[in-house]
Amino acid sequence: MSEEAVPGPTSAGMSVDGTPPAVAEVPGAGMSADTAPPGGAPAGAGAQQRVSDITAGPGGVMTDEVGVVTGELTLCTGYADGQVTLRVQYKDADEWYAVTGGRVPLADPVGLDAVHTMAVALLNRPEG
Repeated sequence: MSEEAVPGPTSAGMSVDGTPPAVAEVPGAGMSADTAPPGGAPAGAGAQQRVSDITAGPGGVMTDEVGVVTGELTLCTGYADGQVTLRVQYKDADEWYAVTGGRVPLADPVGLDAVHTMAVALLNRPEG
């Protein structure tokens, strides 16, 4: 499992500066998803991200855009404007999906590492 701290946008289809995010059609899903890589420019003051590769366990990870995703994934835990947002993508893909229920307030960005560690522990199930 790789992990890195990356400053960048933390939106799930929204933009802090008012510019529309890049979108891509997801064939067969009838929806679109963010295509901005997590390593882009920060979305706002204090924007931070943590990224780790994970393997989804039985039942996968539920997303707002396309439902359940399974297999080898990349998890991005982002912090901006007092909110933590979890997003996943199929490993090495371009599209990012918001994890259902994966947005919560976080008063102090110092807690981002702990939130990311917990999210990885809950979602990473390489043994099934």
